Amino acid sequence: MNITTVAVIGAGTMGAGIAQVCAQTGWATRLFDAFPDGLERGMNRIDAFWDKGIARGKTTAEQKAEWSANLQPFNDMAQAVEGADMIIEAVPELPELKASIFAQLDELAPPHAILGTNTSSLSIADIAAATSRPERVIGMHFFNPVPIMKLLELVRHSSTSSATVAAAEAAGQAMGKTTILVKDVPGFATSRLGVVLGNEAIRMLADGVASAKDIDTAMVLGYRHPMGPLALSDLVGLDVRRDILLNLQASFGDDAYEPHPLLEKLVAEGSLGKKSGAGIYDWSSGEPEERHHLLDEKGHSTD
Repeated sequence: MNITTVAVIGAGTMGAGIAQVCAQTGWATRLFDAFPDGLERGMNRIDAFWDKGIARGKTTAEQKAEWSANLQPFNDMAQAVEGADMIIEAVPELPELKASIFAQLDELAPPHAILGTNTSSLSIADIAAATSRPERVIGMHFFNPVPIMKLLELVRHSSTSSATVAAAEAAGQAMGKTTILVKDVPGFATSRLGVVLGNEAIRMLADGVASAKDIDTAMVLGYRHPMGPLALSDLVGLDVRRDILLNLQASFGDDAYEPHPLLEKLVAEGSLGKKSGAGIYDWSSGEPEERHHLLDEKGHSTD
């Protein structure tokens, strides 16, 4: 399948990143968001990323001009997906919202289009059930920040056709990603491992085992992780991590996936990580700094 036109549904952190990579790949890219402010923020985020690359000497103004010409914002879904060869949904992890969008895509998208969902834990089969073409639906789990992270986790449910898998793999390769193919099980491969590690790291922090930075340094230098589990949780979003844990807990009926109370506390107060300016770390300077007031004098999480 020859992909020339791509539509991305949702202009948040992930959607903007996916649209940026698609534009850089050379595809005509439409970025859609139902909220004008969200669409503007997404486009501005992409523009700022490109400007930063120019300032650092990694890209050129000519490249930015070429990529920008490939990218268009849309606030009308029908117009955004018209003639698209591949459509990637990247809205929040709410099953009802994703099902609603895929029901709309079933009516609006061209019959040949690949329908990808950038979910990190939800059932691909359940999302595909909202359409009359489940064979063309596949999980396309990107990682944040999308322009930098090389992995693309493809999730195949029982009805996904081999042609759809092959097309998604080829699309990933064109985007410069390394793809893995996993079964449609709760948490897939990456989220299931990642959230458990992050939740345990939060437990260790709350128990006073070590500081956040020391826990992260242990994994970076001791296990060669590129980023510690606490900083990564902040980068992904603590609300996203919490929701994945709750989904795994419900799916497996296993309290081992229960979010730690400190994680619940941070989400409840709006400390969601880097995107909100603070989470496990304070990100106000752009770099992770310890939030010592998270713990009381005994080293336990303050509730």
